Amino acid sequence: MEESRLSDTQTALQQLKTYVGQHIIGQDTLVERMLIALLADGHILVEGAPGLAKTRAINVLSNGVEADFHRVQFTPDLLPSDLTGTDIYRPEHGTFTFQKGPLFHNLVLADEINRAPAKVQAALLEAMAERQITVGSTSYSLPKLFMVMATQNPLEQEGTYPLPEAQLDRFLLHVKIDYPNAVHEKEILHLARKEAGGDSTAKPTSALMQQESLFTARKEVLDVYMSDELEDYLLQLVLATRNPEAYDETLAGWLQYGASPRASIALDRCARAKAWLQGRDFVTPDDIQDMAHDVFRHRIILSYEAEAEGITEDRVIDELIARISVP
Repeated sequence: MEESRLSDTQTALQQLKTYVGQHIIGQDTLVERMLIALLADGHILVEGAPGLAKTRAINVLSNGVEADFHRVQFTPDLLPSDLTGTDIYRPEHGTFTFQKGPLFHNLVLADEINRAPAKVQAALLEAMAERQITVGSTSYSLPKLFMVMATQNPLEQEGTYPLPEAQLDRFLLHVKIDYPNAVHEKEILHLARKEAGGDSTAKPTSALMQQESLFTARKEVLDVYMSDELEDYLLQLVLATRNPEAYDETLAGWLQYGASPRASIALDRCARAKAWLQGRDFVTPDDIQDMAHDVFRHRIILSYEAEAEGITEDRVIDELIARISVP
């Protein structure tokens, strides 16, 4: 689609993508996935080594969107009330008033989410799934624009609490990021010196994307055309994770559990969002295949045999894509 034919919301998203990309160098996939999560109204789990701009990425995104941002460092001593808020006693009135916690912001960074105990993870799960939190007997609605970006550090697992499958399934995407290349690293050095010298343009004078425009964009994403043949192809990919023996016996030995129906919904929404973000009003097979890894990665469970052989989730997904014919 030519630039002149882009809708106002698409133009605004392209400007936002360009702005974030100028300040998050060498992580184009992460930038695109954050925008797709916003468009698909979902949450994102990001896994990568320290120092790869995970925190900076969502902070810069919040500067470009009409949204408030809050970062929570997850630790083993964190309590559910540290996220949700709590009732505070006011002696001057003799009553309790609710003090809102960090989850009442639009964009929330759950840094090192796997370092929090089960009760804290459960509180976050309710917020992600139900868009509300409960304190005592009262439930409070969260903002209409609400996205959690959680991070995990894959380098050390000591003192961590692995996320249960039920909570992993609540994440729209599981994105893995790696180190930038030499060219991008040099650009990062230049940007760091520029910002250290006070010549930073990290925060625009006004939001590039208003919340109402974002909600309009979400409706446009749902109208992106997907043919019946592509919809069947999408569903075949999901069903193949549950019945891999229909395609290959070796593949069947690698998979213990397949993806849930949430995977079908997520892949549909993300493929449409990717097409829309690229200025198209139709989905292609490439859109589905490109999003499949981030949608399936945290929703399939490998067998013990696969883990013993060093087989990864991405390897299994690659094999599934290779074995299912494209319409």
